[in-house]
Amino acid sequence: MASIQHRPLARDDLARKPLTQFARWYEEACARDAFEPDAMALATAAATGAPSVRMVLMKGFDDGGISFFTNYGSRKAVELETNPRAALLFHWPELGRQVRVEGSVGRVERAESVAYARSRSRSSQLSALASPQSRPVPSRRWLEERVAALDREYRRGELPVSEEWGGYRLQPAAWEFWQHRSSRLHDRFRYELTPAGAWTIERLGP
Repeated sequence: MASIQHRPLARDDLARKPLTQFARWYEEACARDAFEPDAMALATAAATGAPSVRMVLMKGFDDGGISFFTNYGSRKAVELETNPRAALLFHWPELGRQVRVEGSVGRVERAESVAYARSRSRSSQLSALASPQSRPVPSRRWLEERVAALDREYRRGELPVSEEWGGYRLQPAAWEFWQHRSSRLHDRFRYELTPAGAWTIERLGP
């Protein structure tokens, strides 16, 4: 039997909806112990068009889109506020697969951000509260002292969730599913959302 990295991907293998297809591949990545299956590259652009990219963690996906969380003062958030479109890339080398997603981005409801913050470990909550993400800091020691001070201040109570911290959700307008094949003749299929709300599927050259 061909290894999964060389398994053909045919049009008939694809689900009618890209979210269903993504769920299948994501579940398989988790089942095969892919390294950080939730990790995704997030590409944004400034109002000038200058791009930037970084790795973030997906924190959920459903019909509403794909969600992630950050500091609203971070570079990614500043760029999304002025140019609310982004692209995502999932790469699961153990399976020889990539998934690309493009679409518009908006903030999640505050209640959702708070609920997610409360689900994190105390140490992660402290780090998020202490760090002015993407902005200059004097030193590592300064960050550690801020964490320690907050830990002392709230040692008997629940940590607050900063108004500067919360989630975004990308609403996909296009998906691409990429399956590795030998000799670089890979299989690529792109889903695009029509104005009527239906998904079209076409094969792309590798």
